[in-house]
Amino acid sequence: MRWKIVFVLLFLTSVGWAKGKIIPQKFEKAGFYAVMKSGDIAAVENEIEALKDAPAKEKEGYEGALLMKKAGLVKRPKERLSFFKQGRIKLETAILANNDNTEFHFLRLAVQEHAPKIIKYRSDIEKDRSLVVKDFKNLSPAVQHAILDYCNNSKVLHKEDFSPRSRD
Repeated sequence: MRWKIVFVLLFLTSVGWAKGKIIPQKFEKAGFYAVMKSGDIAAVENEIEALKDAPAKEKEGYEGALLMKKAGLVKRPKERLSFFKQGRIKLETAILANNDNTEFHFLRLAVQEHAPKIIKYRSDIEKDRSLVVKDFKNLSPAVQHAILDYCNNSKVLHKEDFSPRSRD
């Protein structure tokens, strides 16, 4: 019950209400990762709208990750596949355009680790894991927090990977 209240409060603070319409707020990484962690399709769709304010060079990667998250939330198999393919293309394009963006490698790792095996989208897990561990200290605090939070449910990333001894 407490988690539901916290989520509702976070959601309401991330959107404004005006004449019965939801108005997306500016894109913020902490909010993005909260939506990625949630299972709320409305929050995912709202965050996709908020991406209109994101920097152009980063928009594709975030939108791709959100579309793949949305694929896991819709019911119809045809929609799932369609959203997943759209998201995969966007995220992979963003990584190709900026291969040094460790955050996008983290997003791909998170998607690949939880993607169904039948999708055959698992080939870069170890490469992405190595890059995330190596560049962790250079990421923004919001992304570092998201990675450490993700470690709680990951089989390939562990909090110990980010301790000073393990990176030396």
